[in-house]
This record gives sequence, C-alpha cells and structure tokens, in this order.
Amino acid sequence: MNNTSDQTVVSFDGVSVMFESRLVLNQVDFKLENGEFVYLIGQTGAGKSSFLKLIYREIQPMEGQVRVDEFNLSSMSNRQIPMLRRRLGIVFQDFKLLPDRSVYENVAFALEVTGNTRKFIKQRVMEVLSMVGLSNKRNQSPHELSGGEQQRVVIARALANEPRIMLADEPTGNLDPDASNSIMELLQQINNRGMAVLMVTHNYDLVRQYPFRTVRIHEGKLQEIPRSKIRAASGK
Repeated sequence: MNNTSDQTVVSFDGVSVMFESRLVLNQVDFKLENGEFVYLIGQTGAGKSSFLKLIYREIQPMEGQVRVDEFNLSSMSNRQIPMLRRRLGIVFQDFKLLPDRSVYENVAFALEVTGNTRKFIKQRVMEVLSMVGLSNKRNQSPHELSGGEQQRVVIARALANEPRIMLADEPTGNLDPDASNSIMELLQQINNRGMAVLMVTHNYDLVRQYPFRTVRIHEGKLQEIPRSKIRAASGK
C-alpha cells in the first residue's frame, strides 16, 4: 500500500541499513516533497552517503521501504534501475568528468546513453549549459576550467535528462567560498524552477546563509534541526 502523496518524491519508511556490522540507519522515516530543498548533515561516517545510495539504489535497506517517485525500490527489478536513475540528477563532490572530452561532450554523454537523437542532444546540451552559465566554455576541456566551473558542468550533466530530483553530495566540498556561494545560488535557482533538491553538506556556513529545511543523521536516527539550532548542530 502506498501512503505517500503525489507531492512526495522520496520517502523512507522504517529504513535500517548495516555497514560493516554497524547499524548506520535505524528505523528512519523521511519525506522529500516535490519542489523542496533539504540539507542532510551529520558527522563523517554517520550514514549520509548510505542515505543517498538508497535513493539511487546502489544499496538496499535491511529493513523498511524506500520509494522514489512511483518506484518502490524494494520490489522493483534491476532492469528498472536505469529508469529510476533518469529521475535523479546526481552531483558528486569530485566531479567525475571525462577528462578526454569537452564540456559539451561531457554533458552530451548523459543524453547519448539514454538513446536521444543527435538533434535533440545538441539542443538540450546548449539549454543546460546556458542554465549554468557555461555556453561560452562548451569546447573547453575540464582541466581548463576552475573548480567552480567544473562543478557547473556536473550540474548541467545532472540536469540533462530533466530529472525530478537532484541529489547533491557535498557539491561545494572542493570549492573556495566564492565558488561555493556561486554553486549554492545555482542550486537555489534550480530549486526555484520546481525541482526537489537533497544536499549533503558539512558546510554549516552555507546552511546558515541559505536557509532550508535541515535534517541530521545522529547515532542512526534522523533528526529535524530547527533553524535556531543549526549553530549548535554544527558544533560551533
């Protein structure tokens, strides 16, 4: 039975996960609504990466159910995993760009693997590069770009297949403060267009500067953190 609303794009219901014989998530309930922006915080090793991996089904829970959009990840077949991942735009801290391809080719690759026409690919790549402010860098290689620009390419690639949900895993982790603010502004713009964003971060300055709903994994449990307590949650 599906108790989630049409507006819920990710839900966890009593989810538990073991990692190396340690319970990293213990009976966790969570909902991400359509168009919502949520920060996921917690100490290193708390289970934040496991939380994201559950959503794109790299791992499965020991107990409980995960739903993403119309997919029940417990009962779906492995053949459906590519369909699930098209609903997700995933942004990693370490970029994972193809070094021997141009900016254009890196973004186009995400569309080629889903079988789009060359005409559509060209149109869509230019659309998303324009969204992230990199149309003029389309022929450059990743190594010719700054860290902030490389992360913009990653975001463009994540947007290419028009996902409903963006998962951002420490997207500012390797960036200086100015580039970090630039990426946050971009993620905020994407969210303002109606896309749900779930962002893992250790950067509590950004959490304070760009206030959105914040949840923390602590000792296997998920806690809602009120705005007034963000400073305490950061240990500062």
